Amino acid sequence: MVRESMSIEGGAANRDDGRARGGRLRLGVNIDHVATLRNARAGSRPEPLRAARLAAAAGADGITAHLREDRRHIGDEDIERLRREIDLPLNLEMAATDEMLAIALRHRPHAVCLVPEKRTEVTTEGGLDVIGGRAHLAPFVAALGQAGIRVSLFIEPDPAQLDAAHRLGAPVVELHTGSYCDAPFGPERDHRLERLRRAAAHAQALGLECHAGHGLCFETVTPVAAIPTIRELNIGHFLIGEAIFIGLEAAIRQMLALMAAARTPTVVPTPISAPLSEVEFRS
Repeated sequence: MVRESMSIEGGAANRDDGRARGGRLRLGVNIDHVATLRNARAGSRPEPLRAARLAAAAGADGITAHLREDRRHIGDEDIERLRREIDLPLNLEMAATDEMLAIALRHRPHAVCLVPEKRTEVTTEGGLDVIGGRAHLAPFVAALGQAGIRVSLFIEPDPAQLDAAHRLGAPVVELHTGSYCDAPFGPERDHRLERLRRAAAHAQALGLECHAGHGLCFETVTPVAAIPTIRELNIGHFLIGEAIFIGLEAAIRQMLALMAAARTPTVVPTPISAPLSEVEFRS
């Protein structure tokens, strides 16, 4: 069970179980690529657990970790230690396989996000096909839900996929933001952002909690964070990379500030097709 308070390096903080607090947009920090760096030398450092503690100290609302079948970054021991030693909600990303289901049921994380997985991919390339994969996904959604684990499906911002997720009984969806982030500034990015807006609104209409993530950075997060029906963002690779230059806590705090500003009426939203440097604030 996730406790309401926790001890962290440098102080203490109160944490809830991952639910929204007063409508504030939550941030889940993905620590996979701390493990990628560690594994590059087949050593024990840097430690994902330490990154999770720093994320907590910086104000993150949860920790996300993807246990891949090939264990290319996060490993089984990482999940064990995160579950045992971190009091922030743990969101376990995993493929819908019997092996991963057994691991999830053993550790009982706060949440599981089911994601598509191919061993040849460098990173997750898109969302689940919930429509075509209904028969395969249904027993995983049921088993995880019966164990008290919040189930999320990582999908494209497609109304048909959202409808399928709703029929499957998953309470949460996470919209894949990769195509939006990869699009150049201009009409194409505007179009992809509008798809995210419409999908998030449709999720709310269906009674689904809507999250979003993949590829978000300082330059792309504001328009997504401004979508009022999105409750949580999961961000990792960019934050770990930015940590090289400004430190992990500073990177997370800056991301949280941008997210908060996007939800603050006195802040002029970043024009979709303008770079971050053109954000304007009213005095």
